[in-house]
Amino acid sequence: GQWLVFWGGDTKALNQHHDVPNQKLAFDFIGVNEKGETRKGDGKTNEDYVAFGREVLAPADGLVTDVIEGVRENVPGSMNPFSALGNAVFIQHREYEVSVLAHLKLGSVRVKVGDKVKRGQILGLCGNSGNSSEPHLHYHLQNTSVVQDGSGIKCYFLNVMVTKDGKRESKANYSPIKGEVIGIE
Repeated sequence: GQWLVFWGGDTKALNQHHDVPNQKLAFDFIGVNEKGETRKGDGKTNEDYVAFGREVLAPADGLVTDVIEGVRENVPGSMNPFSALGNAVFIQHREYEVSVLAHLKLGSVRVKVGDKVKRGQILGLCGNSGNSSEPHLHYHLQNTSVVQDGSGIKCYFLNVMVTKDGKRESKANYSPIKGEVIGIE
């Protein structure tokens, strides 16, 4: 599906994560439908949001190093700072390169620590767990699987379709920024 880059980029203006060392270059992706809408109805339930329940895929091959499960879904607008990542999966792709995928739906995680995963494999479903105000996927790369000790790494998508200001363009080795809609062609 299509995902709006709600936060993403190299500056504080583009990315609210900028001042957090391990999330400095993180993304928050919000699902959008073919009309560019992020939700239906009044947005009072998680099911109103396009992202809620969407499959979350492994961005690259790797080894699952950490899985966080058991964090309840938030009601939209109510955040859980006590379990910031919510339900999450960490994948080590190579030494000093670990993906963190967070805010997954309660009970949806399909992998466990020690699993080898392939790019495109379903990890779980998009949810609204943790320090999240609405269903979305938080994604970042860092240099260690110890989340609090990590330093952020800039992420590049090998091939991605980018839509901004009504123009669609295929890009290679691209790091999207706030306001762009991305998807795989």
